[in-house]
Amino acid sequence: MKTWKKAAGGILLPLLCAAVLLGTLATGTGARAVSTVTAQLRPDYTIVIDGAVRTFYNVSGQQVYPVSYRDTTYLPVRAIGELMGKIVSWDEAKKTVTLSGVRTGGATTGTPTAAAVQDISLEVRDDFTVVVDGTNRTFADASGKAVYPLLYQGSTYLPIRAIGELMGKSVSWDEDTRTITLSGAAGSTVTDADVIIPGGTDSAPQDVAGLISVEDAKAKALTHAGLAAGDVTFTQQKLEWEDGRQVYDIEFYTAGSEYDYEIDAATGEIVSFDYDAESYTPSAGGGITVEKAQEIALAKVPGAKAENVKKLKLDRDDGKQVYEVEIIYNGMEYEMKIDASSGTILEFEAESARK
Repeated sequence: MKTWKKAAGGILLPLLCAAVLLGTLATGTGARAVSTVTAQLRPDYTIVIDGAVRTFYNVSGQQVYPVSYRDTTYLPVRAIGELMGKIVSWDEAKKTVTLSGVRTGGATTGTPTAAAVQDISLEVRDDFTVVVDGTNRTFADASGKAVYPLLYQGSTYLPIRAIGELMGKSVSWDEDTRTITLSGAAGSTVTDADVIIPGGTDSAPQDVAGLISVEDAKAKALTHAGLAAGDVTFTQQKLEWEDGRQVYDIEFYTAGSEYDYEIDAATGEIVSFDYDAESYTPSAGGGITVEKAQEIALAKVPGAKAENVKKLKLDRDDGKQVYEVEIIYNGMEYEMKIDASSGTILEFEAESARK
């Protein structure tokens, strides 16, 4: 019996040591763990990207909603791919989500459905790796604390604040309307990409790494139109997000004609163009400046400030030049047209920004 105990001890001790070692590896520094937690599904949250309310659907056409966990809001990675204009892929063996390339298809469509705020069970997956354009990315909340991807009903969710950073946009939260807004350039308070100054030269967007320059975009449009830069006057040149990709909106006119182009900012491809052969000439007498138009519009919406102006564009309507203005403030969306000659407000509409 003593012999048996001795032999058993010789076997059990190494096994015990191995178990302790495995436990240390599983819980020590740098360990990867999967934990199941309770979060909230938030269909009452509104997501606004550059002034447009966005809804998202999965591959089956079912509407998907933001998820809130520890004061951080998450969106499914498929929706994020649409916002960034990237192709999303998943490597099961490596547990890796990749966003890369240029997404050519439109936004996933579906049928809106009603849902209630509710507690849900999901997994925090710090074993998932996220790669964006070949670079491994890690994420942090507003306080700088590390946050990890979430897995809910087979879909990976990433923090929307980090997505704003990747898109080069500032992220804001309106508690009263439960609205998350991504707009402008990261860290800015003015939506420079949407404030258009007549003539376009002062409003030209700065060049962005990985995208063609605004001058290249203008050249593409001119070549397509068969015109030279000296033959036209540019009225708009802005970089914006549309259908999940960045495009340059280029507008110019020449004697009797107006041209409007959308150029893919990543590839230089002409996404769309419009040619208006009707007479298009600047109004005589100069008219009001864009700054004056903004002043008039803000006076119509008490409390609104320059950062609430999401669109300010010189356009032509019913034979006259007008400023088209869009303001989002305090949960409402205001649209108006201002006569570019007299400053008179010709049209004014207001509706809830949560559509």
